[in-house]
Amino acid sequence: MSGFQPDPPLTYLDFLDQIAASGYAGTELGDWGFMPEDPAVLRRELERRRLALIGAFTPVELTDPVAYPEAESKALRAARLLAACSSADSEPGPYVILAANTSRHPSRRRIAGRVKPLDGLAEAEWKALAQGVNAIARTVLSETGVLTAFHPHCGTPVETLAETARLVEVTDPDLAGLCFDTGHVAYAGDEPVEWLSAFLERIRLVHFKDMDGDVAEAARQNRWDYGRAVREGLFTELGRGCVDFPSIHSALAGAGYDGWIVVEDEIPPGRVPPFEAAKRDREFLRDLGL
Repeated sequence: MSGFQPDPPLTYLDFLDQIAASGYAGTELGDWGFMPEDPAVLRRELERRRLALIGAFTPVELTDPVAYPEAESKALRAARLLAACSSADSEPGPYVILAANTSRHPSRRRIAGRVKPLDGLAEAEWKALAQGVNAIARTVLSETGVLTAFHPHCGTPVETLAETARLVEVTDPDLAGLCFDTGHVAYAGDEPVEWLSAFLERIRLVHFKDMDGDVAEAARQNRWDYGRAVREGLFTELGRGCVDFPSIHSALAGAGYDGWIVVEDEIPPGRVPPFEAAKRDREFLRDLGL
């Protein structure tokens, strides 16, 4: 389970309590600093609630080689905490969920959801990104034993199915798997089942996120940036948007996927009580047979 914080924000203990009470089996780390950085403390609190630590979303600069040392440092920091808090309950995983940030490409946040081929990275940037992803994933694996799943993400230089295909082409399959996020795929303008079918062999982790089709259309028509679209309610509770989860579940089952499915409710604070949304999402998953 993952998602926005309410206002006032929950403590990490409240957050873990509510995840466990909603019927989930694990959580991602969330923003760095929200959970304890002391692995003994974090592991104790996870074990008290019988929760696995599944992964850590880690956006870093990947198209500029000068930034690689800082990017690697952030990935290793997350990986060491994941490794120290992992147990048999965490398998498969945990994962460093790597994403390309927008420090060198701020325009991508402005055009999220309506990216065209000409908006993509230059050839030299693709080469740099591939070098960065492979190098960071290799170091993370060799030093911590933690695997990497790259997250194509709206508002970043790797958003669309075509851009994901290029990423897959230029990165090492043994080092860089993929995180399949249904909401981001849908807002990118791609069909989630088609995306899933295209990259089955590289998928290590799945995020279930629903999207409000009306808000997505308004965002595209009004040329909202990614932040505005999310604040307007782009993502919603499972089953209340336009993502076809029964078909996605069927495709995952047919492919023999047996990894984690993480629920993400990026609902703007104040709209829906997070605990209530989490429970409804868990019931939705039960109705799917999960």
